[in-house]
Order: sequence, then C-alpha cells, then structure tokens
Amino acid sequence: MKLLIKNARIIDPASGRDAKGDLYIAEGKISEEFAKAERTLDAKGLVAAPGFIDIAARLREPGYEYKATLESEMAAALAGGVTSLACPPDTDPPLDEPGLVDMLRRRAKALTKARVYPIGALTLKLEGERLTEMAQLAETGCVAFSQGNAPLADTQVLWRALQYAATFGFPVWLRAEDVGLAKGGVAHDGEVATRLGLPGIPPFAETIALATILELVRATRARVHICRLSTAGAVEMMRAAKREGLPVTCDVGIHHLHLCDNDLGYFDSNCRLAPPLRSQRDRDALARGLEDGTVDCACSDHTPVDEDGKHLPFAEAEPGATGLELLLPLTLKWGEARKLPLTKTLARITSDAARVLGVGSGRLATGAPADVVLFDPAATTRISAESLKSQGKNTPFLGYELAGRVRTTIVAGNVVYEK
Repeated sequence: MKLLIKNARIIDPASGRDAKGDLYIAEGKISEEFAKAERTLDAKGLVAAPGFIDIAARLREPGYEYKATLESEMAAALAGGVTSLACPPDTDPPLDEPGLVDMLRRRAKALTKARVYPIGALTLKLEGERLTEMAQLAETGCVAFSQGNAPLADTQVLWRALQYAATFGFPVWLRAEDVGLAKGGVAHDGEVATRLGLPGIPPFAETIALATILELVRATRARVHICRLSTAGAVEMMRAAKREGLPVTCDVGIHHLHLCDNDLGYFDSNCRLAPPLRSQRDRDALARGLEDGTVDCACSDHTPVDEDGKHLPFAEAEPGATGLELLLPLTLKWGEARKLPLTKTLARITSDAARVLGVGSGRLATGAPADVVLFDPAATTRISAESLKSQGKNTPFLGYELAGRVRTTIVAGNVVYEK
C-alpha cells in the first residue's frame, strides 16, 4: 500500500530532523515522494515519529496467561505506539529451547501487530547452573541472552557464559543485583522502609554486582547490556566504564525516572517493583544519566500482574507494573522536566533503543521499515483501569493525568491502530 501522511510535524531523532512536512510510505518502507497515494492521513497538529521500541516488555506467554495474553499485550503495545518490543525469557517454561522461541515468534507473527524480539534464556530453566544452547537459540531468532529477573549467583557460570557469548558475538543482558544482599528485601533500604517496617535492599547490592559484571567484561570483552539501573552509584560506574571503552550499554525503567521510595505511601503495592524504587537522589541521578547518554535508553519494564498478585500486603505482593501504554507520556514527562527538545526526548525510546536492540527500525530515513506513530503531545489522558488495554491494570500512575496521546500506529506500512 502507498500511504501518505501529510501536514505532520516530522521528528526523526536518528537524523535530528524536526520539521513540518509529508511522509511517504510504500511497500512497507519509508519512501521518496510519489504521485498518488492509496490512502492519505491528515496529521495536522500531530507529531509523526518512528514507532517506539521497548526493550523490556513481558507478554506473559507461555505460562502466565491468567496475568495477560499475547493478544491483550500486543493491543496495549499498539495503543502506546510501541511497534517493536523485546520480551525477557522469564516465561513458564523459560525461553531456553528453540521450539519455545519459535512458537512465540509464530504466535506473534500471526497477530500481525508489533514486532516481537525474544530474549533467550542464558541458563537452562533460568536456574543459573548450565548454559543454554545459545547458538541454536540465536538461529531461531533470539537477539540476546538474559536471566530476566532470575538470579545468577555462581560467578563462574557467568564468566563461562560471557566467554561463550564473546566468542560468537552474542549480546548478554544482565540485571545487576547481588543475590545474597537482596535476599528477602522488598524496598529500598532507607528511612521509608525502616518507618514502614519493610525489609530493605541496599543500593550496594546493585553496585557490588555491577562491579563484578564490569570486571568480567574487561576479561572477556563480551557485549553486555545492564538492565534497569536504579542507583546513583551504578550510573557513575557506567559512566566510568564507557569512558574506559568497555562494550557496555544500560537502560532505566520508565517508572524509576519519576518515582522514589517516598511514593510507597502507605504500602501501595503498585509501587512494588524490581528493582525497588530508590531514593530521590537516585531518581534524579537516573534522570540526568539518561539525559547525558550515560544511560542509553528507557524502557517500560512492562510487567502485567493479576489482581490476586497485587491485592496483598506490600511485602507479599508480586513486583512489577504495567507500562507499555505509559512509555510515551512518561518519556515526554521526563523530557519536559529536563527541558529537552523533542528529538532528544524521543531518541531514548526510538533510535537509541534500536541501537541497543540491534534492529534497523527507530528511524524515518528512506528505505527504513515503515514503523510510524502519530501522536498528540498536548492531549492528556487520565490513567484508569478502564483506559488501559493491557490485561494488567497495575500501575502507580492510576489517577494521574498525563500528556501524550497516540492517535495512529503503523507497522510495516500497515495502519494497525487508530483512535
């Protein structure tokens, strides 16, 4: 189909373009100007940007369909303008066999919605003992390997994994958290946790684990992505590691840019996250790190949880928050607070995320995949259970009014969402 988007404010962070104009799409790709379109979309007053790329979105299949389904979460992705997403391996069973990965990819492709990139399990059953057949999983479509939120306590196993990954050039994605120091903890180890009587996770549980990972990267030169930084100390360590030239990248969960442990209030289980919400100082350091590029990109860390998993005392509640539909408004909120131009703000969920994921989307250059989102940056939405398409209604932002409303989502030149 030949599709013309006219009168849009076109923002392409990869090239720095920010100008009013028309966008042409043909045969699933961004095209040069052509004479006659089969369909025309008038985007007056709207921003046309590359479709958003979310590098951490749990789709809950296979195994956790009672929390969410592929259909519900793909619909949530498109409503949020997310056209590409990476799903962590901590499903049930985990994504540790080629057959499981192939099944997930076929299911996602049959829905003809957002592009799904599986992250393969680093160890069998995510038990942290034996390595998976990474080469076979890569052939089936895995773009990286990870433990998800499952711990990997044996440093020798991690060392072997990085040696193997470095040999074949496979990226490894890791959460930096010392298992022993975090054991039993549910909140940031600080005044709020003490006042509420909650067991804490100290910030050095992250920095000690990160120091180990960085030392192993020095030894193996493996490409490692650090998932969900949460502390100021870790941001400084990543800044130094990049200055040193280590092959490392990192991301931050979108909730950690806006919330801190004070937001736990009176045991709000929607604020039970992994990693936990840290101090105001940590939150501000993460926001600055994302601005200056120390932190490469933001992600939703989308984790839908059923009501039974959240309507429990804080320490017993399942960690996680829904985020696919909030990625745009919360990113815009961060950019506005930092007084950033829209090109730089959107880069963190388009071109920068594409670079981390290793995909060709996230840009509007001629010949690039025609994954495009049209959104109204000024239109506000009051976040409610009814307004969310995700099966998971668990978010700390229920009741908030946030700016940034997606009007149209296009994947591979096909209009897949309109509002």
